[in-house]
Amino acid sequence: MQEKIIILDFGSQYTQLIARRVRELNVYCEIHPFNNIPELTADIKGIIFSGSPYSVRQDDAPQIDLEMFHNKFPVLAVCYGAQYIAQHSGGDVQRSSNREYGRSNLTFVEKKNKLLKNISAGSQVWMSHGDTITKVPDNFELIASTDSVKVAAFQIRDSQTYAIQFHPEVTHSSDGRQLLENFLVDICGCKQEWTPDAFVETTIAALQDKLGDDKVVLALSGGVDSSVAAILLHKAIGKNLHCIFVDNGLLRKNEYEAVLEQYKHLGLNIKGVDAKDRFLSQLAGLTDPELKRKAIGRVFIEVFDDEANLVKDVVWLAQGTIYPDIIESVSVKGPSATIKSHHNVGGLPDFMKLKIVEPLNTLFKDEVRRVGTSMGLEHFIIGRHPFPGPGLGIRILGEVTAEKVAILQEADAIFINNLKEAGLYDKVWQAGAIFLPVQSVGVMGDERTYENVICLRAVESVDGMTADWCHLPYNVLAKISNEIINRVKGVNRVVYDISSKPPATIEWE
Repeated sequence: MQEKIIILDFGSQYTQLIARRVRELNVYCEIHPFNNIPELTADIKGIIFSGSPYSVRQDDAPQIDLEMFHNKFPVLAVCYGAQYIAQHSGGDVQRSSNREYGRSNLTFVEKKNKLLKNISAGSQVWMSHGDTITKVPDNFELIASTDSVKVAAFQIRDSQTYAIQFHPEVTHSSDGRQLLENFLVDICGCKQEWTPDAFVETTIAALQDKLGDDKVVLALSGGVDSSVAAILLHKAIGKNLHCIFVDNGLLRKNEYEAVLEQYKHLGLNIKGVDAKDRFLSQLAGLTDPELKRKAIGRVFIEVFDDEANLVKDVVWLAQGTIYPDIIESVSVKGPSATIKSHHNVGGLPDFMKLKIVEPLNTLFKDEVRRVGTSMGLEHFIIGRHPFPGPGLGIRILGEVTAEKVAILQEADAIFINNLKEAGLYDKVWQAGAIFLPVQSVGVMGDERTYENVICLRAVESVDGMTADWCHLPYNVLAKISNEIINRVKGVNRVVYDISSKPPATIEWE
């Protein structure tokens, strides 16, 4: 039985970061909305309450029944969670005179407390709250303070319920990792056995048990997620896995041929399908990003269904869905709060009589890469930048045409090749060119031009949940711009996107 930690999400921007930090300590965890608590089974070793954009003093603040957890599981409540426990146990929470945001230092630490083992006074912590716990009940033990926050951490006496006002999951909290490890190992008793090798072993066994002798079809894209999913399935069921690679006309330059060539040596049962014209005809006239995504998704399903029907007695559809896809599609506020439609989340249309298997849907992107590495996948596959399911269809703003695709493919190839030549490709998490729906005046050969604008986008990230723009060297950007303008007919201006996520997303649509 795999031990796990449950993280209850009250809507904090940091919830996914808590999960990442727990997993970095080789402990499996799952995020669940506070209003959709899973069955509390014996494999659960502890519960973490996240922060929230809400105040516990609001009438519509998230509510849970604390009796479900108190004295039944170890609990670590962070920020909103700490305030919620204090208020609902008879304490008092008031609006702070000033919003407490940023770095602070612990001035008092109860060193004998298990949660604060090896953490000393002076340790830097990160605060982010507008409310303050001003009074705690008599059965609460104060275990940490800062200059401005007396109740920075507490424990309910004779219980394993702990609460902190600061955020241990952010790197600004210098002993945050130590605190989380204290909770997971010393308090919850986690064995820290969730490693890439262990994931591969248990997943292959689970797939063999689940799929048996059934046939499975998988849409292979050449990206990290579908590649790792394919190898896991191949190890589990061998030739019963049928991989289909669809050319939707929206891939990078020469990608269709390159991907088919790359997979020859992996022993996968793979078929390529050229469906460029079918996709482009359905995109004609569409400018709205969601309509384009849905059109691409619809046509893909139609093409894929045609090909899947050629595989006799197929039962399952495998998808490379990963955990951020799930998190962004299921929020504490319901489906209306999702950021965008995910092409691989949400099930299948009724006419596809296939069951779904998603071997990677519990992993973040960097975890997928580590699993791939543990199975011996080569770096050119593991190190590939993420590429959106709808491809260049959402990197061409406005209507998608064959002419625009050709222009963008050339510009993108110049961008990516220059990053590789400069030794920067592996230092960038994701890079790509965007075709903007504007034209600008230029001068070429003493003649006035009025042509298209290409935007370059390159970001640093760990799993795509947050991202910062890359500070690429000016000389590299200058070389890329010069090559695009001189070699790509129809482009006379190149710009660079310096927006971070949030507030901007990585893709433009």
